[in-house]
Amino acid sequence: MNMRPASDIALTYGDHTVWLRPSLRAATVLERLHGGFVPLLQMVQQGHTGTLREIVLNSATDRAAGQRLVGAMKGATIVTIHKALVTPAFALITALMTPDTDKGEAAKAPTSKPVAWATLYADLYKIATGWLGWSPATAWAATLPEILSAFDGHIDQLKAIHGTADDDKTETPGMSADQQQANIDAGLDPEFDREGLRALKARHTS
Repeated sequence: MNMRPASDIALTYGDHTVWLRPSLRAATVLERLHGGFVPLLQMVQQGHTGTLREIVLNSATDRAAGQRLVGAMKGATIVTIHKALVTPAFALITALMTPDTDKGEAAKAPTSKPVAWATLYADLYKIATGWLGWSPATAWAATLPEILSAFDGHIDQLKAIHGTADDDKTETPGMSADQQQANIDAGLDPEFDREGLRALKARHTS
């Protein structure tokens, strides 16, 4: 039995049900749709049908089902469309803007200056496809917390194998200082801007 991720958001209209996922693809596309999340939220609040349509099509786990639902809404009143789509759309955007950074490596990073959403999403894609070795399709379909949690697990694995900067740094017989430092670096890098992510979350949820 397939278990649907808790992050998925149900959208129902008539006989149609679509599941919206706050995936990396949805985050990347929707953040730049109107030049940022603030104008995107404004368009949703106004019930802008074109914006709501793009939200459904770019976040639906089944794009064909999303297209059928959107097609079924042709001829519906603005009030009907607003009632069906606005609440799920707000829930999706909120999930895109508030990835969980209270656990793992992200929670240990000091607060720094915010980074642009587009930069953050590009970094997450690089981590998913580069460090984690996921396929592009898997990376795009993953949610932000899924990528962050997988990255934390990867870093934990590297630390278990290579040690950390807090471990004894004395030179081990048969291993040069350069080799020791390379092992430490493998456990502590990449320099992913987790602190920037925390600052972004604080700024946009305050």
